[in-house]
Amino acid sequence: MDKRTLGTLEVSELGLGCMGMSEFYGTADESEAVATIHRALELGVNFLDTADMYGPFTNEKLVGKAIADRRDQVVLATKFGNERNEDGSWIGINGSPDYVRTACDASLERLGVDYIDLYYQHRVDNGTPIEETVGAMKELVDAGKVRHLGLSEAAPTTIRRAHAVHPIDALQTEYSLWSRDPEDEVLATVRELGIGFVAYSPLGRGFLSGQIKSIDDLDEDDFRRRGPRFSGDNFQKNLDLVEQVEKIAAEKGISAGRLALAWVLAQGDDIVPIPGTKRRSYLEENVGAADVVLDDDDLRRIDGAFPKGATAGDRYPDMSTVNR
Repeated sequence: MDKRTLGTLEVSELGLGCMGMSEFYGTADESEAVATIHRALELGVNFLDTADMYGPFTNEKLVGKAIADRRDQVVLATKFGNERNEDGSWIGINGSPDYVRTACDASLERLGVDYIDLYYQHRVDNGTPIEETVGAMKELVDAGKVRHLGLSEAAPTTIRRAHAVHPIDALQTEYSLWSRDPEDEVLATVRELGIGFVAYSPLGRGFLSGQIKSIDDLDEDDFRRRGPRFSGDNFQKNLDLVEQVEKIAAEKGISAGRLALAWVLAQGDDIVPIPGTKRRSYLEENVGAADVVLDDDDLRRIDGAFPKGATAGDRYPDMSTVNR
């Protein structure tokens, strides 16, 4: 597995999103999840992504358990800011300095580690100046609790203001063939500032894998069932787009998922996709994308089959609540 650099942080060119191991994507299987993390490390995938809200709180414990005897092999990323109760109910977005400190200490304890390699603000708190939030995050770096700072789903002006307080090494935002909004302004901004880009949901929440042909392919408690892109007429419109990608992939002798991940990798050496999975078989399928080479003609064909803005439906049920 080749390496890429996020700001000043070196990571594997593909990471592993751990969220679905604990929540949102149907039934959890802790033993398989731990085995998947171990297999990722064996394959050279050393960049693990979690957050305190996943579970809530249980995903960090799971990741901590999996890496307890192999911490030195891992670049560990977690997040704060989406505040939830133990029962999973939503409290709100919190970027206050006191909360930053409290959340970090809690994450360190759950993860069972002395430091976090990359600590993200999960969502921007419009009620707290970004300078105050990042100022508190800087204190965590000074204290040795955190080594690198990141933001998630932040707008260009916010990124600039944060970076002026302390260097931001990574911005994490959804990016894939079916979510190309970062191409408007965000990618140019982070590249100007020397910030790496972490692409979450690079397989379009699994849709681009070609494995989802019907809403019935999703578990009853899968959160995607409530997503606009998986609902009503949007589902079929998006399925039609994926079928075009599958045709190109078949010609190259690979899966649609590998083609979709290879497309993200081809958008720049400063981009690191973190496809999430809770099974070793899917992990191994995803890792194979690192060996796929797309030439200019391939990229033109993919863009023609799945042009920017073609996806039907918003990313989330109500994007008006996303603070940026």
